[in-house]
Amino acid sequence: MTSDDIKRRAAGLGFDLCGVAPVGDHRELAFLREWLARGYAGEMGYLERSADRRADVRAVMPTARSVICLGTVYNTDRPASIARQFGQAQIARYAWGDDYHDVINRRMDALLAWMREHAAQPFEARAYVDTGPVQERVYAQYGGLGWIGKNTCVINAQVGSWIFLSEIICSLALEPDAPALDQCGACRRCLHACPTGAIVEPYVVDATRCLSYLTIELKGPIPEDLRESVGAHAYGCDICQDVCPWNKSAAVSADPAWLPRAIFDSRSLADLWSTPDDELRRGLKGSAMTRAGVKRLRRNLATCAGATGDRDALAAVAGFDEPSCREPLVTEHIDWARARNEET
Repeated sequence: MTSDDIKRRAAGLGFDLCGVAPVGDHRELAFLREWLARGYAGEMGYLERSADRRADVRAVMPTARSVICLGTVYNTDRPASIARQFGQAQIARYAWGDDYHDVINRRMDALLAWMREHAAQPFEARAYVDTGPVQERVYAQYGGLGWIGKNTCVINAQVGSWIFLSEIICSLALEPDAPALDQCGACRRCLHACPTGAIVEPYVVDATRCLSYLTIELKGPIPEDLRESVGAHAYGCDICQDVCPWNKSAAVSADPAWLPRAIFDSRSLADLWSTPDDELRRGLKGSAMTRAGVKRLRRNLATCAGATGDRDALAAVAGFDEPSCREPLVTEHIDWARARNEET
């Protein structure tokens, strides 16, 4: 069983990219400690707790010799993230459809089962989809899937950056691929476009200022000095990828798993706020958006209403009541939205 055999099987299972990275002391792995020391992780304490293991996959699996890096295009033929129609709730493209953890895990399980069936000898392996203590972007770069761009997303010259990353760490000595070369050049569009200045320098993101962190990972109130910058971003943010020149002709996936769910598809801020809690919970079930839940989604929508000054959204926030709307975390942002627009 060769690297090429694995790549062919991966393609047959729905993976768009596959490469093999060698296990080693890659210099980019060491930056995590400095990034954490700068305080850029915010409330994501799990990164600090797992920092030693994230420094090298051999700390996760001592027998590791190769990392099979996999990429799955999630860009569907829908312009919702770039249309930015006034009053429309912006939801990060990766979260439109089914939970990628579940979908990709099933495909990796199938690939791993095939590998065990065809390998000449037993081997040890661990598979992860954005959940394990692995710096997957570094290994994706060394496996040839793409380079880590200035916005810290992995960019592939052929398909762009709308890709889910996953990996299989294994004890097999597979033929590695050549590392991808940085092709960002002098471009700084992502730095200039970020509404909060979260990309503090090329290749470095302060997560505590990133709209994705603020609307997804942050459990408490959104800092007041950043609320206006949230704009209409109800969940996550795609701006740094939207403006990337490598995404002008990005690959498009026809996989129905990534198509937007009707409840979140091109909905206005007012309409989404006016959706009952039970309906929102049903819509979130089985999607990546379960990470924030109904309460934080309401917090975000109230912030969007205040940040945009959308009168329909503000009226909905004032006139529609569900149990989640009365949560202290939510009411704080409702009060802010009303006060901000009373002043203006």
